[in-house]
Amino acid sequence: MLFPPKAVERAMQIKEVMLRAMNKEYSWLRAAEILGITPRGLRRLRQRMERFGYRGLVDMRHGRPSPRKAPVAEVERILELYRERYPGFNGRHFWQIVRREHGVKFSYSCVKQILQGAGLLKKGRARGRHRRRRERKACFGEMLHLDGSPHPWLKLAGGLRQTLIQVADDATNRLLYAQLWEGETVQAVMSALNEVIVRYGIPVSLYTDRAGWAFETPKAGEKVSKTHLTQVGQALHRLGIEHIPSYSPQARGRSERMNRTLQDRLVNELRAAGARTIEQANVYLRERYIARHNEFLAREPSDPESAFVELGEVDLNEIFCVEAVRTVGKDNVVSMEGMPLQIARQPGRPTCAGLHVSVRRHLDGCYSVRRGTQLFGRYDGQGQPLAPRPVEAAGPVENRKRTRFSTRTLDAGKRRRRPQLPQAPAQANI
Repeated sequence: MLFPPKAVERAMQIKEVMLRAMNKEYSWLRAAEILGITPRGLRRLRQRMERFGYRGLVDMRHGRPSPRKAPVAEVERILELYRERYPGFNGRHFWQIVRREHGVKFSYSCVKQILQGAGLLKKGRARGRHRRRRERKACFGEMLHLDGSPHPWLKLAGGLRQTLIQVADDATNRLLYAQLWEGETVQAVMSALNEVIVRYGIPVSLYTDRAGWAFETPKAGEKVSKTHLTQVGQALHRLGIEHIPSYSPQARGRSERMNRTLQDRLVNELRAAGARTIEQANVYLRERYIARHNEFLAREPSDPESAFVELGEVDLNEIFCVEAVRTVGKDNVVSMEGMPLQIARQPGRPTCAGLHVSVRRHLDGCYSVRRGTQLFGRYDGQGQPLAPRPVEAAGPVENRKRTRFSTRTLDAGKRRRRPQLPQAPAQANI
C-alpha cells in the first residue's frame, strides 16, 4: 500500500520524537508540544504504534477529505454576507443574524473559524482567571441598572456622538429601556424611569454612577450626600426607591458590559437598518431591537416572583419633574428657567405677592405653581395658562366649602358688625 509522501514524512517525525521520549531524553508532555498535538493525541499514537507497529503512525485517510467538511459554496456565501452586508459585526452577533435571516445551519464555532480563517474576524486573546462576580439579585425588579453611554451610535450621521440611556434588570439581564438622546440630562433620565415604571411597576432599588443628575458629592472621591438630594433623587425618594451609588467602574460591571454589548451590536444594526436620525434609531430600538436583544441575552431569575410594585393611582407627572422654590413678585409673576408665569387671583387672597411657591417643570414641558397642596395654576411650554383639570377645579370637599364661604364674604364687601347690647328704656321725666 502506497502512502502520500507527506504522510510518510510526518510518520517518521513522530517515530523519532517518540523514540527519544522512550529513551527518557524528555517527557511525554514535552514530546506532545514538539509534535504540536495534545497529550491525549500522543497517547493514542503510542497505542496505535504498539498495535500496528510503525505503520500505525501513518495517517490512514490517504488524503481523503473529511465527510464533515463544510461545502465550499456555503462557506463562500457566509464570507460574502459578512463582507457585503454585515461588516464589523462580532462573531456571535453575525451567527445569530445569518441563522435567523439567511438560513445558515452551521454552528457558531464553525462560522467563527471560517471568519477567522479568512482574516475577517480577529482571534480573541485568552484572558486570565476572572475575579468572582457579585451574585445576581433573585427577583425581577429587585435592582435596576441605569447608565448613559456617549458614543457615535449612528454611523450614517457623520460620526456625531449621541447618548444612549439604557435601563437593565440585574436578575434577568433584560434590557427594559434603551433610547438615544442628545445628552445624559435630567429630562432624559426621568423619561427613562417614567417609561419603565409605567410599563413594569416600581422597582426596589436603582443602581447608578455618581453623575451630577444622580447625587451631590460634597468632596470629589468621597461619599455622596444623603440629605441634599438632586431632582432625580427627590423623585426616587417620593416613590420609595432605594438609590444606590457606585464608587468604581468595576462595581458597575454589569452596566459597563451592557454598554459594551450595545456598542458592539446596536451600531451595526442601526447602520444596516439605514437609521440616520435619533428619531429613526429610537423607532428601531422600540419596535425591533430590544425584543431581539432580550431573546438571546436575557435569562430566567432564580426566584420567579416579581419584585415590582404596581403603580396604582400615583401621578408620575407630579413626581418626575424639575422643582424650584420661588418668591412671587409684586406683579404676581414667578419665573423659572427664564419663563415668566402669571398667577391668577386666588380665592380668599387679595394678592399672592411675597409668597414662597413651588414651581415645577414636568416631562411634557408644562409648568405648574403650587403652595403646599394648593395649586395656583398650570401653564403650557410658552407660559400660557391651561384650563384646570376637573379634579383640580373641584378640589377636596373641605376646600370647596371654605372657598364658597370666603367668596361670599369678599363679595359682600363689608365686615360683620359686632352684636349690639340692648339698651335700657329711657325713664320719663317727673
